[in-house]
Parts: sequence; structure tokens; C-alpha cells
Amino acid sequence: MTQAQNIRILTRLLLSIAALAAFTVFPALPRAHAESEEKCKDRIVHANHKLHDAIDHHGPNSSQADHARHDLQEARERCWKEHHKWWDEDEHRWHDQQDWDEHDHH
Repeated sequence: MTQAQNIRILTRLLLSIAALAAFTVFPALPRAHAESEEKCKDRIVHANHKLHDAIDHHGPNSSQADHARHDLQEARERCWKEHHKWWDEDEHRWHDQQDWDEHDHH
């Protein structure tokens, strides 16, 4: 075999490996995105429950409630930044507008 033939065979082999890798990786991308949306929702749900607990135990105007409110705001902003939507745990639905209340549950 000549050097040119070896290069063509190696090139075809590398292209085949790249194609196989693409078919293996790309179908997983939508699933990974969906999982990250679920994690986003879970962060908001957790922060919302912590806010309710802080209000129940310390009152709506307590420093604990303000801290929990801040954490909820950060979770919503992160979700918005990553997915352009945020989960409303009280209404059990996604919002596609940044229409959350920064002074939640006052």
C-alpha cells in the first residue's frame, strides 16, 4: 500500500469514528436539557418551601424570611437565565415572563 492509500484509509476511519460519536452524543442533548429544567424546577420548589417555613416559624418580615426570599429570587433568576422560564410552585406552572414578585409572601 502506498502512503496516500494509508492516509485515505486513516481519514475514512477517523470520519467514521467522528460520525459514530456524533450519533451517540447528540441524542442525549435534549434529555440533558430536560434534566436541567427539572433541576431548575427543584431548586425553585426547595427555595419556595424554605420561604414558607421561614414565614411560619419567624414571620413574614423576619430576617429569615428575607433571606429565604432572596434565595428564591436567585433560583428564579438562574432558571430564567438558563431556560427563559421559571417555575411557580404556588400555581404549579411554568412562566415565560419575568413576572415574579420579588417581595413574595409578604
